[in-house]
Amino acid sequence: MMNSLSYKFVQLIVFLLVYSNCSVLGQVTLTDSLHPELGTLSFETSDFQLELLKNSQIVAALRPQSDPEFNFTPGEWLPQRKKAGYYHLGDINLKLRTAGTAQWESYSSATVRNKIMTIKVENKSTLAIADLTSVFPQNLPLKIIRSWKSEYENLVLQFDLENISNKEIEIGALGIPMIFNNNHSRKTLDEAHAENVFYDPYIGLDAGYLQVVRLKGTGKVLLVVPESDSPFEAWRPLLKDPTPRGITFEGFHEWMIHSKAYAENEWQDADPWNPATSAKLKPGEHKIIGVKFLLADSVKDIENTLIENNRPVAVGIPGYVLPLDVNASLFINYPGKIQSIEVDPENALNIEFKEVTDSGWRKYLVKGERWGRARLTILYEDGNRQTINYKVIKPEEEVVADNGHFLTTAQWFEADNDPFGRSPSVITYDYEEKKQVTQDSRAWICGLSDEGGAGSWLNAIMKQLVLPNPEEVNKLEDFIQQTLWGGIQYSDGPLKYGVRKSLFYYEPDSMPTGTYHADINYTTWAAWNKEHAETVERSYNYPHVAAAHWVMYRLARNYSGLVKQQKWDWYLEKAFQTAVAMVDLAPHYAQFGQMEGSVFLHILADLKAEGWWEQARQLEQKMKIRTDHWASLNYPFGSEMPWDSTGQEEVFMWSDYFGYAAKALTTLHAILAYMPAIPHWAYNGNARRYWDFLYGGKLTRIERQIHHYGSGLNAIPVLKAYRNSPDDLYLLRIGYGGLLGALSNITMDGFAPAAFHSFPSTLKIDGISGDYGPGFYGYAINSATFVSYDKEFGWLAFGGNARENNHVLNVEMTTASKSRLFIAPIQMWITMDAGQIESFTLDTGSGDVVLQLKAANTYTPRAYLRIEQVPGGNRNYRVNDYQKNQRGQYDIPLTDKAVQVKIN
Repeated sequence: MMNSLSYKFVQLIVFLLVYSNCSVLGQVTLTDSLHPELGTLSFETSDFQLELLKNSQIVAALRPQSDPEFNFTPGEWLPQRKKAGYYHLGDINLKLRTAGTAQWESYSSATVRNKIMTIKVENKSTLAIADLTSVFPQNLPLKIIRSWKSEYENLVLQFDLENISNKEIEIGALGIPMIFNNNHSRKTLDEAHAENVFYDPYIGLDAGYLQVVRLKGTGKVLLVVPESDSPFEAWRPLLKDPTPRGITFEGFHEWMIHSKAYAENEWQDADPWNPATSAKLKPGEHKIIGVKFLLADSVKDIENTLIENNRPVAVGIPGYVLPLDVNASLFINYPGKIQSIEVDPENALNIEFKEVTDSGWRKYLVKGERWGRARLTILYEDGNRQTINYKVIKPEEEVVADNGHFLTTAQWFEADNDPFGRSPSVITYDYEEKKQVTQDSRAWICGLSDEGGAGSWLNAIMKQLVLPNPEEVNKLEDFIQQTLWGGIQYSDGPLKYGVRKSLFYYEPDSMPTGTYHADINYTTWAAWNKEHAETVERSYNYPHVAAAHWVMYRLARNYSGLVKQQKWDWYLEKAFQTAVAMVDLAPHYAQFGQMEGSVFLHILADLKAEGWWEQARQLEQKMKIRTDHWASLNYPFGSEMPWDSTGQEEVFMWSDYFGYAAKALTTLHAILAYMPAIPHWAYNGNARRYWDFLYGGKLTRIERQIHHYGSGLNAIPVLKAYRNSPDDLYLLRIGYGGLLGALSNITMDGFAPAAFHSFPSTLKIDGISGDYGPGFYGYAINSATFVSYDKEFGWLAFGGNARENNHVLNVEMTTASKSRLFIAPIQMWITMDAGQIESFTLDTGSGDVVLQLKAANTYTPRAYLRIEQVPGGNRNYRVNDYQKNQRGQYDIPLTDKAVQVKIN
């Protein structure tokens, strides 16, 4: 979300910061074996090759035996990071206080790098052991012994903490830094996907774990699980590590076993994922903590590996973002018996035991009872505790309706004298200040373009595709005719159909005195002048505009009297021309996948449906050239940034369309690397984004964003992949997690923020609407009810409530639009261009389907239905009693009563 000049400047700064201590400024290809001067100790287990630095016994390399050339840890950066202050795997952080004192004292083994005192190894299970006294201040009241062990062929990192004082010691913070190679600075995309990892936390106490996945999404997955008494209580960013954080490095975090000291101070304004705890040690008393390292064969094998290692595993259906009208299920797999389950806040959830499945999973029924965050705490009889964090939201239809209302009232901007031509529009909103953002040092935020400025009006328009509202549509027509066409988008001249970078600009010499707020710092690179704001070379702005035209086409074409100011063909023509203009006027960035780029596929499909064959040919030809380029690359996932998680959506969809199966699969694997299945609403299906708070947020910092627009966008290819392979429940789970993640942060009154802040000091939504819109695009395009049958869990409904009786499955639709349905066992994809499906039945024996359509209203006298079957299906279905029109839709007259449609 920055122009090419500013991006290069930021990259130069990062380059200089990272390599200020490096004598050679060439590509870093050094491995540990090339640093004999550092001195290493080498060990092997059945799964790992471990190298430790001799003087400190911190990790120099952790490699899987199956691929010994790959290092999970940042060994390549060791020459720059070996100095004091840099964290490594093997370090430990603490906050302590003695009995009777209030002040916490901080200690870290990374503060100095004195030579440690090694201890003689006296048993076969211990690989290396050392006394860490020399790296701590003399006033540390603990003796800390660190061991690297191989227990039952599992690699274990263990710390023995002994109180050597004569007073009781309280440990208020205790963390183990998790240092893995997620720094891809100065890497090509090929190098980053081959050499780097992403890692995601399940902050679930004794059931918690960390998954470390290669960027390419294939190969062994490293799992870090608790050993001894080491619950995963919190996930703390290590902001003091000197490694420069930025668009190529998210930063390091630590696994926190105790966090009370932070909760009382730095985090006191946040509501933690888990209650903060501490531990007390009497004189001479020991506390042993640690983590164990496991390997899973693949991302999809993580849960099986945990089960094989007797770890508690939870699977929530349809996930952990739970609309109030959805009947959810929770499946638990663990040998230990469950002693109790607690809900916090009390009565936020209702949970009821249902049965034990044939394969031993305990099934519980879960129902949201109160809006907001909710936590389940499962206590097992062996003393282990597991937490599962849910987010309860209103029914989807209410969330979407509230959102549309908020956008077209609180965020509706009208000012006849606006000097930048932004009226009327849906403009960025500051929820903390309860006011519209009409000025910002980042021109795009208040300039109605880029994701950060277009996000709100894109959100409002995409909302109409899901749940059209006549009053809102009328306002948005005004916006398109008066502000978008001829304003944001050029309506004539050599740049016709080009999309401006911003309507707002900073040029005080050419504007009346008092135009700009004196309290805003306009001296930054982002305060574009008029000439810069009027440029059209940023391709990422075009899909927003194309989507607006396309939605208005769909509304005008499929509904009666809903759109009044232009006919459907005007909007379809503009959608087509915008797509073409992106390639012609913004060719540099158009070489990359675009966020919302899947809209071009929908435009192409409608061009064909309307018989606009010449336009369809032109659009398809231009997109084929782009797709051929992606097919020639190993990892075509760049953007303005060196690596990105937004282009995968379009790369996958066009690769799938043109039959580039290998490239589509490569893209899907890359998505799986950063879109996890974790029993926590914030991380389940949360596609990785960590720099866009800088460009689209109010609280600006590098930080893992919770359900930023990447979640909704990446759900598009994942759920398309699921429809291609309807037996793959894993894809459905993470895709649906991303889908509902797009709604998870919307407030009770309908405000949609840029994202949720993951830092434990914050844990709340961002203050402005920012770049939320592309995320809602993902929801609007993808929202559907998915019905699946799984051999472990039985009949499952995502986006609906299902019940089976005498071989008939009845499903009540709970999505906002109630317009899309995928039935996996018969590989059928049903979509409604107009009209709603209230419920349906599936005869599980014959495969026959009966839809119950909602009655007619003023704008929907007819329903338009399409059926698509996944290639390879063993039956050709048809709709009884209705014929297709020239656009390939089944044309179904509606009445004042519900209409049944039979499909067999």
